[in-house]
Amino acid sequence: MEQNAFHWCFIGAGTLADKVAKEITRSGRHQIVSVYTRRFEKAEAFAKLYGGTAYKTAAEAIAAEADGVYVVTPHSNHYEYVKLALELGKPVLCEKAFTTDAKQAEELIRLAEEKGVYLVEAMWTWFSPIANTVKQWLDDGAFGEIQTVVANYHLNSKGYAPRVTDPNRAGGALLDVGVYPIAYLYRLFGNPVKVHCFGVLENGIDLSEDVALTSPNGKTYLASVSIVDYKGLEKFKIVGTDASTSVRFFHRANKAVLKRKHGKNETVRGDGSMTNEFDRAAEEIRSGLTESRFVPHRMTLDVMRIMDECRRQMGLKYPFEKEDSHV
Repeated sequence: MEQNAFHWCFIGAGTLADKVAKEITRSGRHQIVSVYTRRFEKAEAFAKLYGGTAYKTAAEAIAAEADGVYVVTPHSNHYEYVKLALELGKPVLCEKAFTTDAKQAEELIRLAEEKGVYLVEAMWTWFSPIANTVKQWLDDGAFGEIQTVVANYHLNSKGYAPRVTDPNRAGGALLDVGVYPIAYLYRLFGNPVKVHCFGVLENGIDLSEDVALTSPNGKTYLASVSIVDYKGLEKFKIVGTDASTSVRFFHRANKAVLKRKHGKNETVRGDGSMTNEFDRAAEEIRSGLTESRFVPHRMTLDVMRIMDECRRQMGLKYPFEKEDSHV
């Protein structure tokens, strides 16, 4: 094992796990030491590519010599594996959407606090240097009075991975990609006082939705998401009386420009890779934190509650949810 690298247990070895593993191992700051997925031969193939040992049970993989556990299964399994890792006393970085509903998130956060174990949500938007620079511009008043905000995430991702269209794995647009613009708007404008959502449902999942979030300042901001078309592309845009910015592929952007109506434009660049969240989590775990300073539990819970309300308004329930479920 590399002595200075942070050692990770991967729970999940699918499409996203493969992308993440390529990025973080390339950095030299992170090493995969154990992996589990339900098909052992798939775990073995993953370990052969990225290092570590494949295990036949999640408990064995988590108990191995890892500093932290990265949960990268379909959304419907996050609760199960995060809970197991916390009960075994291992810090956790859990992929977005954090869980399938806020109730599950509340239970996991409560368990983490009771155990005194670090738990944080992995999402580009929370950790992106570019997203956080846009927030700083807003907080500094650089835009002046906000006139227009666009938060679109449209793509045709039905073929990306089987989980995307599987209602039994909490597939659909909202939990997979809708979480990005919703979290972005939340981060910039605060927890909404009102949520309105209109979505298109088919075969037990949501194909698209338009979400209106009314912020504490009384203004309403719109997010539009889809997994069946490129109509709105992926774009975040703010136009104000004094300046504007437009960020393509905002969830993992590496550049943003503040275009001032008077004065010099400002360009910022930053790493848009997934390594950001692993670097931050590793730093906080090594510092002995049990809650992220960067992404407090409250932020994850607020966004999960917004998405619960969207699902309630759309009438979207997954097959594995009980009839008395609150969403």
